[in-house]
Parts: sequence; structure tokens; C-alpha cells
Amino acid sequence: MSMYLLYESSSGYGLFEAHGLDEIGQNTEAVRSSVSDLSRFGRVVQLTAFHPSKSSLDALNQINAVSEGYMSDELRSFLELNLPKVKEGKKPKFSLGVSEPKIGSCIFEATKIPCQSNEFVHELLRGVRQHFDRFIKDLKPGDLEKAQLGLAHSYSRAKVKFNVNRVDNMVIQAIFLLDTLDKDINSFAMRVREWYSWHFPELVKIVNDNYLYARVSKMIEDKSKLSEEHIPMLTEVLGDEDKAREVVEAGKASMGQDLSPLDLINVQTFAQRVMGLADYRKNLHDYLVAKMSDIAPNLAALIGDMVGARLISHAGSLTNLAKCPSSTLQILGAEKALFRALKTRGNTPKYGLIFHSSFIGRAAAKNKGRIARYLANKCSIASRIDCFADSSTTAFGEKLREQVEERLEFYDKGVAPRKNVDVMKEVMENLEKKDEGEAKAVEGSEKKKKKEKRKAEEKDEEVEEEEEKSKKKKKKSKVVEEEVTTDNGNSKKKKKKKTKLQDDE
Repeated sequence: MSMYLLYESSSGYGLFEAHGLDEIGQNTEAVRSSVSDLSRFGRVVQLTAFHPSKSSLDALNQINAVSEGYMSDELRSFLELNLPKVKEGKKPKFSLGVSEPKIGSCIFEATKIPCQSNEFVHELLRGVRQHFDRFIKDLKPGDLEKAQLGLAHSYSRAKVKFNVNRVDNMVIQAIFLLDTLDKDINSFAMRVREWYSWHFPELVKIVNDNYLYARVSKMIEDKSKLSEEHIPMLTEVLGDEDKAREVVEAGKASMGQDLSPLDLINVQTFAQRVMGLADYRKNLHDYLVAKMSDIAPNLAALIGDMVGARLISHAGSLTNLAKCPSSTLQILGAEKALFRALKTRGNTPKYGLIFHSSFIGRAAAKNKGRIARYLANKCSIASRIDCFADSSTTAFGEKLREQVEERLEFYDKGVAPRKNVDVMKEVMENLEKKDEGEAKAVEGSEKKKKKEKRKAEEKDEEVEEEEEKSKKKKKKSKVVEEEVTTDNGNSKKKKKKKTKLQDDE
């Protein structure tokens, strides 16, 4: 029985025929020793047919089909064209060696070609892979390596489906940095308060906000220089004229110590640093909100940007969060309390990070655990939609938020909420209508563009016709002028001839 080998390369399909296998025997060690020697291996294995890939996209489609154990139409036509035909009711006198059993079973089901995949076939295919560039004469040195590298990149990219805008690691780093900044800004602001209170202790009671305190201290500098002229500037910072006047009056009657210019410079420099950190914290928060709208829009719409980012950070990634069941998501962040309760056989915690959501705070004490369980269920749905959906939209998150609101009303007033199936169907219908409307709008814009192009082309044609007509008129006028000039010349010649004849007479 003869054997054929199917080899899937980055440049196309290759079909090889193995001769003299009975002499060698089904011995993998013998084949393994003869694989490295091309002169010996070339006597046993010879190229029968080669089907090159039409393009890089075609090569990617073929390799995807092979990896999934699916036989493409190109592979089927290639095998049926180059292999001996299998007659119905008779056993074939050949077999096809393949590298993957899945693709072998698929080929057998579709074409009834017997396939085998074992160590002996793998050793033969290893020799084919090693000497493949020698079998294909048209391949130049380096072409096969370039094709392999390009196909590997495109195959990996298609498998991973990498999207720069949906990297959840940025959210994890941003929320960690936000928490660190909050602690640092708080401690630095307290240090500014203590430091500047030696000079102006009354200001602490008037201005409670840390950021505003740093700004006011930076603006005042020396309290002895405070006057009525500072009231407009202080009003602009504090937003209250009465507070600004109170600051000025307190500065005049302050019991604080005087500071040297060098000490004041250091205090002002430190206050400026605290203000810069607070401004950066605001910018970082805006950045986090923008990233959450790209990465997890439904989760952010449901539970908020900060709580959603903390859930993603605690789980490790959006994919890990999507894999978590709702019961695990409910107690994320409360692991210590959970294990303590298991150890002491006490009550397990009802909520973790989702406690910071406004829904649990609005629920009654007896309903906090129930609403936490319901909210965790909806957060699990939203995270899975965000992780695995192709297009990003906030429609699901907004509807899930409405469902949580309805559940709160049900606990308080007894109003029956809608079913989740009905709500999801409504969202899908709205999205389909929106897509249809966008498609119609795109078609309408394309039609408008085509009409505008046609009008522009017609105008150009009209302008060209007018130019041609004007050119023809100019040519006609030139011809008429030339005829007139020639007629005048002939008349003059005739007159001259007449005068000569008269003279002769």
C-alpha cells in the first residue's frame, strides 16, 4: 500500500509520495536516522504536487482551518485532483499521512480517503519540513523564512485580537496610582496646615478643604500684608466674599508667629507641590474615566467608574473578572472577613468592594445582602459583555442599572420588576434598529456623494464643451480673417494686372 504525505506550510500545501516503505519497514528509528541525509530521504519521499497560497490572507485562512480541524474547499479540491480516486465499495490502495488527527478524520468523512497520524508519519513529515526548500525549486533562499514569520505574526494577531484601546492594565495602574495619590495628598496637605499654622493659625478654622487651604496659603504668603485689595483674589479662590473678608480680618488680628522670608519661601514651595499633585490627581481621574468608557463601558455605566476599576484591579484583569461567578464577585475585597468567618464559624460577609456603590447605601438594612447579591449578578453580566463583545456600547449597562433601580423599588414599595430576558431583548432590538439607521445614513451619504460627483462631472463636461465651442469659434474667426486677407491680396493682384493691360493698350 502506497502512502502520501500532506504537509501544510506557510507558502501552501505540499503532497508527497513515500516509496519503498516495505523495505525500510515501519521503524521510526530507521526513518529518524535517514531524515537528516537528503540523498537517502529523497529516494523514499518525492514531491507529487504543490498548491501555493494566493495571498497572505489566503494563507491565514488555510492555517486557521487546519488548526481548527476543518478541511477547506481549496484543500479538498487539491487532494481530489492529485490523489488516486477512491471507488465506491472498494478499499483504497493508498493512505494519507497527516500531522493532526482532527484534520485526518475530517478528510476521511468528506472524501473517504483513509488517513493516519502516528510517530512514523510524524518522522516522515519532520524530514519533509527539514528539506522542504530543496523539494520546491522555485523557492529562493529566505523566502520560506519570511513567509513563516509573516504568517506567524498574522496568526497570533488574529488569535489574540489585540486592541490597544482595550488594555485593562492601564486601568489597574491608574486606580493604584489614584489610591496612592489620595494618601499622599492627604498627608502632604496636613503637613502644609501644620507648617503654615505657626504663622496663621486662624486660617485652619475658616478654610476646611485641603486643596483650597494650599491655594489660599500660597496666595497670602505673609499675613501682615493682608489688606482689602486681597478680597477679590480670595473671593475668586474661595467662591465666597464673606469668607474672604473673614480671612482678611483674621489676618489682621492673628496670634501666629512671624516667619522669615526663607521659611515662607519653603512653605510656599511645598504648598505649590501639593497643588500640583491635586491637579494631577484630577487629570488622572479624567483619564481613568475615559479608559473605563473604552474598556468596560457597561460595567462603568452600571456601578460607576471607580468601583468598576477597583473590581478589575482586584480580579487582575477584565477577563478574570468575567470568569468570576457572581457569588465570588459579590465578596471581592472581603477575603479576610470571609476566611475569618469560616475559621470562627461566624457569619460570612455580604459584600466586598461593591459596598462602595450607591445602591447598597440606599437599600434598607434588611435588604442590603439581597441587593448586593442582585448587583453582583448584574456586574457579572456587564463584565462578560464588555470582555467578549466585539463592539463597545453602554446600552446594556444602562438597562442593567435600570433593573437594579427597579429591584430597589420592589424591595421598598413592592412594584414588580421586569424580567431580564425581556430587557435584553429590548436592548438587542434597539441596537439592531440603530445599526440599520446608521447603515441607511451611510448609504444616503454615499448616494449624496455619488450625486455630487455626477454633478461635478457634468459641470466639468459642460465647461469642456464650452471651451471646445469657444476654441472652434476662434478657429473659424481666424480662418475667415485669413480668407479676407487672401481675398484682398487677390483683388490687389487683379487691379495690378488690369493696370498693366491698360498700359499695353
